[in-house]
Amino acid sequence: MSGAAPGIVAITVVAGTGMAAVVATSVGLMPLYGEPAPSLDGWRSAAPDLVAGIGESLLIAVPATVLAALVGFLLATLMLGGGRAASVVRLACLAVLAVPHLVGATSVSLLLGDGGAAARLAAPAGVDDWPALVGGPWPVATVLELAWKESAFVALVVLAAVAPGHRMRMQVAAGLGARPVQRVLRVLLPTAAPAVGAASLVTLVYAIGSYEVAWLLGRAVPEPLPVLAFRLFGSIELTDRPAAAAAAVTGSVLALCIAVPALATLPRLRALSTGGAP
Repeated sequence: MSGAAPGIVAITVVAGTGMAAVVATSVGLMPLYGEPAPSLDGWRSAAPDLVAGIGESLLIAVPATVLAALVGFLLATLMLGGGRAASVVRLACLAVLAVPHLVGATSVSLLLGDGGAAARLAAPAGVDDWPALVGGPWPVATVLELAWKESAFVALVVLAAVAPGHRMRMQVAAGLGARPVQRVLRVLLPTAAPAVGAASLVTLVYAIGSYEVAWLLGRAVPEPLPVLAFRLFGSIELTDRPAAAAAAVTGSVLALCIAVPALATLPRLRALSTGGAP
């Protein structure tokens, strides 16, 4: 802990100062012009969009996190099995991680858009009415892009956490008569649960704060909180700056409300997975 203290202090100071400035802007204490004066006008003007933005952010982040966790766990299971398939999956995960989300979102748009590759390939098969996956009534493309990218992250985190001692644990379980499915459900899954939980938490918080994917692939209304904050921040109306700060603060509070309870439960999950006392 002492070795990490300087880094923790630096991050806390930088992040804390930035967050304090955003909060002060949202309540009128750091205006772009005029004298500072406490005011909730920014919050009042953004209130209807903030409620819709919370719902849209969760509608994107929660399904994307669940998909990423499921796919990531399956990919980690394949890599733990060894062999050539494990090497191919590992290289694929590393390649996916190297792709920026902006590039990934553009690729998904070219693949799943109305005139994209998937629609063109489906046309000869008689599918003339391609669903609106990009910018449609549901943020399908946004969820799929985030799940695709973050599943590789989850897989590699689980692999790093479970690989030490994995073969021995599975051999012991097999020696005790456990079938392959039982070994996965009763040995691998409990062992991997803390890593899956931690990686899923990181994915969920990232998805709540992700801007570029939702902006490129999502629907115009309602806007998730990061897109709402960015739009208001770039508005030509200087009076929109407090509302932009209010959207940013709301997104941060939403992430904290999820992260703090989750972080409190992770040690308990880790203790249960190792057979220790909660």
